[in-house]
Order: sequence, then structure tokens, then C-alpha cells
Amino acid sequence: MIIVRTPTRVSFCGGGSDLPAFYKKHGGAVLSAGLNRYVYLSVHPYFYRNRLICKYSKNEPVNNPSELEHPIFRVLLERFGINGVEITSTADVPAGTGLGSSSSFTVGLLHTLYAYMGKYVSADLLATEACRTEIDILGEPIGKQDQYAAAYGGLNVYRFNKDGSVAVEPVIMSPPAIDRMEHNLLMFYTGDLRSASRILSEQGKNISSDSDKERAQLEILKLTDELHRELINDNIDALGPILHAGWEQKRKLASGITNPIIDKAYESALAAGATGGKLLGAGGGGFLLFYVPEHRHDAVKNVLLDLSYMDFGFSRSGSTVIYVGDKPKGS
Repeated sequence: MIIVRTPTRVSFCGGGSDLPAFYKKHGGAVLSAGLNRYVYLSVHPYFYRNRLICKYSKNEPVNNPSELEHPIFRVLLERFGINGVEITSTADVPAGTGLGSSSSFTVGLLHTLYAYMGKYVSADLLATEACRTEIDILGEPIGKQDQYAAAYGGLNVYRFNKDGSVAVEPVIMSPPAIDRMEHNLLMFYTGDLRSASRILSEQGKNISSDSDKERAQLEILKLTDELHRELINDNIDALGPILHAGWEQKRKLASGITNPIIDKAYESALAAGATGGKLLGAGGGGFLLFYVPEHRHDAVKNVLLDLSYMDFGFSRSGSTVIYVGDKPKGS
């Protein structure tokens, strides 16, 4: 058996600039961190060697990969030509909550299949192939940030160049500053699951055809560089105001990014002492993230009792093989 653990992510600033409609014209940048909330994939030989079974929210026992309903399982197992295996996917957080778990699944599955074949692969190759699978082959109207955050983990700026290449730049901070940053970030689940595809599809069209929305995305891009400068100088308290400024711009990009419930929770958190925050992911639901000075933690938690609080930390590593069992004889 082989087990692979792949982090989800929290995106602080720059989301949307990783869409091709924007970065091919202006270049893009996203500052994000891997989370210690993971997607796990395991693979081992199936008892029925001429069949395979994929287990996720449902079980799919099939004779060959082309029969699979799950599109990512189907595309990648067909590509690798693997049969006679049992693959299981589990996760610390559900899909559709704004933490990039769908791309973590793709990166993790690629890593699992390469490991099963006995091949070492780099983080860059995992991210590149995950983008190709989701965007080019399956036609998802999404960006590239989630795949790279899942593959690399850690705290990084991902720069999306006009030619489609991606540069990864670690955000270098002192250990005490990173610890304080983690401690002062509070995350709350709004209870809504949603698909990012519709919102991102609209957002991509809007920033191509609407000059006001394009300007809003350019402002978000500027804020990403500003946040990077502040963090490398250990100015952690700048995170709250920059998150807030980015959220104000993000709200302009597409319909459905926010709703009255999200807006009420956000304003309540600010009134209780949060200095800024944002809705994670494309919008419409999922997790709200806030930067809150330590002495205001309890106050913010108390005004958001209707939401589920989730403790978390950063993941220092990206997708990782965490277990390799003995290879069965004859396999």
C-alpha cells in the first residue's frame, strides 16, 4: 500500500489573477499557504486483478478506467493505464468549501499513481500536470493557484507569467512572526457548499470585457505585492487591512461572490475586533478567514457562534508520500 498526503490551502491575496483571461494580459500573483488540513489517497493491489475500484463519496468497482464516472479518476487512470488496484480518497474538509481541496485531490492522485509506478516526481511536475488535467483536458474554468499550493505547500508567492509559466517564490519570515500569523488567523465555516466553476467562469469573462472589474483585479494584484513586502519584514499586523482591501475589491468581480449571511458575519467580526478578512475560494460559501489580534479572539468567536470554528495551522510541506508498505509478491 502507498499513502499520499496533500495539503489544502488558504489564499491571502491575488485570487483571480491566476485565471488565463487575466494573467495572459497582465501577469498574475497569488500569496497563499498550505494548510494542515489534508486530502489523503491510498492505493494497493485489488483482489480482482483484472478490475479496479475507486472509493470516494461513493464506490466505483469497474472493469477498466473508461467506465469510471469520476472524471479525474477516469482521465488519470486511463492515462497511466493502471488496472487491478483499489484507490481510496478521504479528506479532512469537504469539497466546495474554498480551500482548494479539488485540486489537492488531483495533485494527490497524480502523486499516488507515480509512486505506485515507482517514479519520483517534483512538485513542479505535479502542479503542471494537475493544471493540464483540470484546465486543458477537463475544461474547468479555473486558475492555477490551487494546484501549485497543493504541490508545494508552505507560504509562497506564485507568479503566473504571460506565457503560462509559473514561478514559485517562498515568503521568508522569522519563525516567531509565522507563529504569530498562524495564531491570529481565525477561520469559520459558513455551512454552504458550492461549485467554484460558475463564479470563476463569470469572473474570467468579466475581467476580459468590463474595465471596472479589470481595474478591481489589478488592485488585488497590487495588494499581493504589498502584502509580500510587509510579511518579509515581519509586519504581520498589516495582514488584516490588506485582507479587507482585497475583499472589498473581490466583491466587485462577479455576482454570487457574497450574500447577506456572509456580509452580516463579516461585519460582525469586524465590529468585534477583526482587522480584516475574506471569504476563501471563488465565493458564494465555504470558509470565512479573519485576522484578529490575540486580545480580541474570544470576542470574535462569540459573535460568530452560529458558524463552525475550525482550528488550523500551516503545512510546511506539499504533497508527500507518507507510507509505503511491502510490495506483494507477484505484483
